[in-house]
Amino acid sequence: MWDLIESILWWLFIAFLVLSLIIFVGFYLRGAFREPLRYRVKNPPHPEAARFPLTLASISNSFVTKGVITNFWNDVSAIQQARLDAIAQAQHTIDFETFFMTPGKRADNFAAAIAERASAGVKVRLVVDSYGTKDISEKYWQRLKRSGIEISFFNPFNWKAPLDYAGRTHRKLLLIDSKFGLVGGAGISDMWDGTEKKDDAQPWLDVEMRIEGEIVSILEGVFSQHWTFDDGVANLAREKLDNLEPERENHLMLVIPGANPKIRFSPIKAFKYNSIIAARKRIWLASPYFLPDENSIDLLIAAKKTGLDVRILTTSERSDKKPVYYASYEHCGRLLKGGVEIYEFQPSMTHAKLLLIDDLWATTGSANFDPRSFSHNDELDICSAQPELVKGIKATFEKGFAQSKRITYEEWQKRSLLKHRVLGNIVDFFQWQL
Repeated sequence: MWDLIESILWWLFIAFLVLSLIIFVGFYLRGAFREPLRYRVKNPPHPEAARFPLTLASISNSFVTKGVITNFWNDVSAIQQARLDAIAQAQHTIDFETFFMTPGKRADNFAAAIAERASAGVKVRLVVDSYGTKDISEKYWQRLKRSGIEISFFNPFNWKAPLDYAGRTHRKLLLIDSKFGLVGGAGISDMWDGTEKKDDAQPWLDVEMRIEGEIVSILEGVFSQHWTFDDGVANLAREKLDNLEPERENHLMLVIPGANPKIRFSPIKAFKYNSIIAARKRIWLASPYFLPDENSIDLLIAAKKTGLDVRILTTSERSDKKPVYYASYEHCGRLLKGGVEIYEFQPSMTHAKLLLIDDLWATTGSANFDPRSFSHNDELDICSAQPELVKGIKATFEKGFAQSKRITYEEWQKRSLLKHRVLGNIVDFFQWQL
């Protein structure tokens, strides 16, 4: 009997060594041990300078266009209703791309809305992430397809290239009749109502904006990047946007799609880091999953030391991904010691992704301040100095700060050994590699 136990233990030990070697080689080949790239910029353009948006665009492979924000929401119920109202207006085409969907009221209402338009002859196309929508049943998709809706699943698992499965489409984009679009960060899920998690007390904090103008043509191209059916870019029944008031067409906007990011070049990371470098008065940053690297921590602390108002709005332990929260909390020490203000939203989960530079340039969309958005996901952010957007994002920050708890360095020093220091650091390592 002892010989059998000894043999089993020996083979388990061998299996453990082989598995460890495979994992080590895998991380080695992915570059887990490379020296990180650092952003160092001399003489960055002032946010008020005419060349500021063009410089940011060239650095981050962004599109420079024009458009107008015709509505802005920071209430979850209003966001979901705005999407349904937009769908109901469609006469020709509906293009929708999203990362996250779960079964429930929101998904059912969405399905009913697009199915009704499809039955009326509207061409409806969906791009949904294969991983982010895995909880939606095949029956749900088949029902939509029978209504005439075309569906493309982004990046399904392929055993021939398993590492490619790390790439996701994290974009949230709704386009109606080539006339206007809705861009934001919310998924199609009842989770946003604050009813799916035991520690949620209220609906989540998130934002969405309605956009018109020539930017819609850019957004159509962004959607087409992931549309994989044979018809390619559809011949849309476009209506010219001449009905817009001339003065409303002059707002310069940047579209940051963050397509196909790499470790050595991330459009989203380049945009956010260089925005921080260029700030002169204020940096307000919001991300539910806040996992800064040493470079961004240095940039934020340096900005604070030169007198800038630097604040971070992020989630509390009410996070829907608690291990990620523990990893995020581990990064707070140096920032707090350097004077950066960090606020944890208390009522529920905050899911808003926001960046405000000097009350001049506002950015929002789908991208978090974390390695997944920087190096793995295809994202979609919009940046503009349009007063309506700046005002809406600033108001959302103020709403978030008012319902948040500011962390102190003394509190951070008392963090849990097991949750934060052990689990947090393990999760942090894998987050940066996976």
